[in-house]
Parts: sequence; structure tokens; C-alpha cells
Amino acid sequence: MLSMSEILSIMQDAIYTTIISSAPMLIVAMVVGLIVSIFQATTQINEQTLAFVPKIVAIFLTILIFGSFILNTLIGFTNRLFDMMGSFVS
Repeated sequence: MLSMSEILSIMQDAIYTTIISSAPMLIVAMVVGLIVSIFQATTQINEQTLAFVPKIVAIFLTILIFGSFILNTLIGFTNRLFDMMGSFVS
């Protein structure tokens, strides 16, 4: 049986892994969104698709660049879970 501290440790590690894995895409989307909104405010172009297309392209490029980092982070978390699995059963 798992103790409360073990469960909290696993949940904390899962949340940390989620934040670290999603941070590159979120940061790039926020920066691109800010740049596009400044461009829209400057030129007074209020086209809605202008805000989404650059974000989608930027996030896709970010996944291509940081994909190995994200995958290694998720694999590390999975390996830690499998390593702890022996203590879960006993």
C-alpha cells in the first residue's frame, strides 16, 4: 500500500514533468501572440486568423526543435515510475 507521502511525491513529479514538458510551447505561443497583437494594434488589422496561424506555425517549429527534450523528460518520468513500481507492490 502506498503512503500519502509517496502518492504526493508521484503527483508532484507528474505536475513538474507536465510543466517542464509544456513550457517551451507555452512560452513561444505567448511571445508570438504578443508580437502579433502589437502588430495588429499598430496596423489596426483585426483579422482573427492572423492571430492563430503564426501561433500554430511557431508551436509546430517549437515541437520540432524541443521534441527530443520533451520526449526525454517524459521517458525519464516513466522510468522513475517503473523503478518505483517494485515498492508499490510489496
